[in-house]
Amino acid sequence: MELPGKNIVVVGMARTGIATAQFLRERGARVTVSEAQPAAQLPAEALALAQQGILLETGGHRLETLLGAQLIVVSPGVPLDVAPLRAAKNGGIEIISEIELAYRFLKTSLIAVTGTNGKTTTTSLLGELFRHAGKTVFVGGNIGTPLITYVAGPQDRDFVIAEISSFQLEGIKSFRPFISVLLNITEDHLDRYQSFTEYSAAKERIFLNQTESDIAVLNYDDPQVRALERSIRAQKIFFSTRQPLPEGVSYNGALQLRLRGVDAHIAIAGALLAGIHNVENMMAAAAVGFVCRLPLLSIQQSLVCFSGLNHRMELVDKIRGVAFYNDSKATNVGAVVKSLESLPAPLVLIAGGKDKGGSYAPLQSLLREKVKLLILLGEARERMHAALGGEVETVMAASLDEAVHTAFNRSEPGDTVLFSPACSSFDMFTSYEHRGACFRELVKALKQ
Repeated sequence: MELPGKNIVVVGMARTGIATAQFLRERGARVTVSEAQPAAQLPAEALALAQQGILLETGGHRLETLLGAQLIVVSPGVPLDVAPLRAAKNGGIEIISEIELAYRFLKTSLIAVTGTNGKTTTTSLLGELFRHAGKTVFVGGNIGTPLITYVAGPQDRDFVIAEISSFQLEGIKSFRPFISVLLNITEDHLDRYQSFTEYSAAKERIFLNQTESDIAVLNYDDPQVRALERSIRAQKIFFSTRQPLPEGVSYNGALQLRLRGVDAHIAIAGALLAGIHNVENMMAAAAVGFVCRLPLLSIQQSLVCFSGLNHRMELVDKIRGVAFYNDSKATNVGAVVKSLESLPAPLVLIAGGKDKGGSYAPLQSLLREKVKLLILLGEARERMHAALGGEVETVMAASLDEAVHTAFNRSEPGDTVLFSPACSSFDMFTSYEHRGACFRELVKALKQ
């Protein structure tokens, strides 16, 4: 792909947009960054792009700028259907995502992981598997470091393991991992997509360019995923926690791996990752590791020792016999379902935040079964109350501080307080990490 002298517009000036603009400028392109936010709301590193020979346009996407581009690279947070981008597309201008740009320059074998839930844990777990087996890896994409940052460097790793979101997949054309992992598809981001079908179609694009020489790792227990079997051209490896598979990875208290003539038993007793949803993540990771010829003993050791991620079913503390779990990363209903399933009753659930447009109905039966008190906060609390308030005693909180104190005051020894929002954080916090860190501090303050 020829970049010198090319007029390229990067849309969006968050972390990915900044890295993309720098990559393009360093390779001789004439770069403009278009950002909807006013300059006063941008971080210093974004404004510093101007000192690197990059033109900044803030406070909105100017149609003339986009129509004058030879290529437009869109950051994940920017929908492709905004009016200026639609006009540019109609004008014949190529529009791609950052991962598509990065892929066109990528020289390292790519493993890509997506799914509504579990993709961050699985991506991070895969990084541990490969490192423990003596491989060098870059782990990033939708988590941590953008893929374009790796491509800008020496590309000196054995493998790239990238978490990939539906937003990133919207703008791909040639992007082709040699291994793609799809963990699950449940309702999410319906504040961006017009329907679940549209959201699902974006996820499925991870297989778009794979051929018979590539590999797709798939959750057999998810009907939405299993239905893709005929349309995927890659070699398919299924995993299931519910039934034995003649070929694939099954669960019977241990992982039973039957692949390519090998029948292996991988013990995971005592694994630090808890919950059946994490068994699914471990099965997907084991399948990828086996295909990449990692030693089975090394895979087993990594699966047992991996301790998980901050803000995802993280035990913060036990205070007067009450356990507090920070599950701030549970930004959709499906994630909360998995978390409720993995903990014993009685529970006090703190939920709410910025509504994403999905249904809260999947929580109803679990609330009746396990939750003694539901505490709601944030912009979504009224809609959540309408959907869930009839299932369990429900109270409203004006802040996370009030929610934590209410949960503690209403709990008894043996109870568990679970902060699992089912919503994004942007009504009250800058990110799920910020939200989770605030929850941690509030819990610690209960001891004072």
